[in-house]
Amino acid sequence: MQLFFTPDIESGFYTLSEEESHHCVKVMRLAVGDQISATDGRGSLCRCSIVEAHPKRCLVQVDERIEDYGRHAFRLHVAVAPTKNTARMEWFVEKAVEMGIDEITPILCDHSERCVLRQDRLQKIAVSAMKQSLKTFMPHINPLTPLSELIDSFSTPKGDESSPIADTQPFIAYCDGDHRTPLHDIYRPGQNALILIGPEGDFSHQEIAHALNAGFLPVTLGQYRLRTETAALAATAYFNLVN
Repeated sequence: MQLFFTPDIESGFYTLSEEESHHCVKVMRLAVGDQISATDGRGSLCRCSIVEAHPKRCLVQVDERIEDYGRHAFRLHVAVAPTKNTARMEWFVEKAVEMGIDEITPILCDHSERCVLRQDRLQKIAVSAMKQSLKTFMPHINPLTPLSELIDSFSTPKGDESSPIADTQPFIAYCDGDHRTPLHDIYRPGQNALILIGPEGDFSHQEIAHALNAGFLPVTLGQYRLRTETAALAATAYFNLVN
């Protein structure tokens, strides 16, 4: 199955973007009458027939539309400090999307070595990975966000079921400390999850205290010290495996 990204596709006829048209007609050499699959990135899978094989504005007809194609039963949000080497962050986004992730938030921490990030570049990589892995849900990639702001947005007064943390298990993974629990001993399969992964210098003591006071659970991903992007991907793989 060849999957094309069509963010505003509905029923009836649809014109692929210039980039997708070129890939369809020039790269894949598809012609009138050939079948393709398309997704809006919001869970819809459309089976389509090519009506006009134009390399800049390929016209297709939607023959079948399937909603919530491939939806999983939990929501995974990974908040990770961007690596100094941008290629490593891009690698994480690509592989995390292939494995299955719902939201990625780059976080700005006390020990961050990168304070500028091209969100549009990460978005493009995510689209490509979504298509390659035949997924129909496009992960939401947030702009670079101060860690304190993210933590505060998930803080909840006791008993407040309207808070986003109410149905989400929030975790913070860091390298040193006696009170951390192995992630596999504390996560409840099927539950939505948010996990914080720090920069190469790890979270500061103040950041860890802030997260713990807000209700985040301290966890370890194992006995070995991992690179930032490796830790983020290991967590992504774990949540998908147990679910």
